[in-house]
Amino acid sequence: MPLEIRTVCPELEQQLAEFFSALRLSDEGHFHPHPFTFEYASELARYCGQDMYYLCLDCQKVLCYGMLRGWDEGFEIPSLGIAVHPDARRAKVGESMMHFLHSAARWRGAKRVRLKVYEANIAARSLYEKMGYRFESIEDGQLVGLINL
Repeated sequence: MPLEIRTVCPELEQQLAEFFSALRLSDEGHFHPHPFTFEYASELARYCGQDMYYLCLDCQKVLCYGMLRGWDEGFEIPSLGIAVHPDARRAKVGESMMHFLHSAARWRGAKRVRLKVYEANIAARSLYEKMGYRFESIEDGQLVGLINL
């Protein structure tokens, strides 16, 4: 089957939980927008609101998780977050997800997107800069990047 990007939903709860487990085992603490637990995967699978949560899948295996958050709290500029499965890193899946998330944000009417990254996370910073993000400030010990859509 080809790669597909799907909205997080109850049908994909188990795959998301397995993805979160893989992140917990391998992540160096660079990405922590929420807990990576089965309980949180269950919560996201049933989420109803304005924020957006997506998965990039290959034959039901989650390769990448992406989100646009902040609309529920009333922010005009959504915050983008992505995490790539350890087995899929350097396969450009994260870059593809980011292009998709930019399109989704544009479709929703956003003029800009923001993200945060630790300065020491060279691989992520490089990708974000390549995509056009400009880092203008620091928040919670992380660089804040913005891109105009």
